[in-house]
Amino acid sequence: NIYDALQTLLKELIKIEGNRLMKIKQLTTSDAKELQEISIETFTATFSSQNDMNDLNQYLEESYSIDKLTKEIENTDSTFYIFYDDNNEKMSYLKLNIDSAQSEDDFDNALEIERIYIQKHHQKKGLGRQMFNLALKKASELNKRQIWLGVWEFNENAKLFYTHLGFEVAGEHTFNLGSDAQTDLLMSRKI
Repeated sequence: NIYDALQTLLKELIKIEGNRLMKIKQLTTSDAKELQEISIETFTATFSSQNDMNDLNQYLEESYSIDKLTKEIENTDSTFYIFYDDNNEKMSYLKLNIDSAQSEDDFDNALEIERIYIQKHHQKKGLGRQMFNLALKKASELNKRQIWLGVWEFNENAKLFYTHLGFEVAGEHTFNLGSDAQTDLLMSRKI
């Protein structure tokens, strides 16, 4: 119907980046397969060289099944976005959580960036900053006081990037990658 068509159009934001057209799409349950593909691709590319493949595969199966991703998309306190280039290639994706969807209870009136992943060949081009700016905009619209995220203690590039954006370490939690209990640093920033 026309209402659904208009709603879909409103969820697709178009931005101009230099001379390049970039589309940002807010996901619905019909996008679960596409989300699964980019989730597996980016997580594997980011962490496979530093982790046991059995643990990695177990994590991918548990965390990125269509059923699990569909439930996450259905959660009204979570929002997913995929960023596309002008050739409609998936460049990155972002998952934002508020209220009950947050993975930790330690941050009052906050927005969590639970996932921010960029395809390797699109890194170091300013896309991470644009994704962060979208999160910051959403947090401001929702009158949140802070943004926070978890980052693997050994992901030096990400830690440096977040520090550059004004994030500071505020704690840590355990992240289970298969049978491997890893430490994520919790980083936060006031808005």
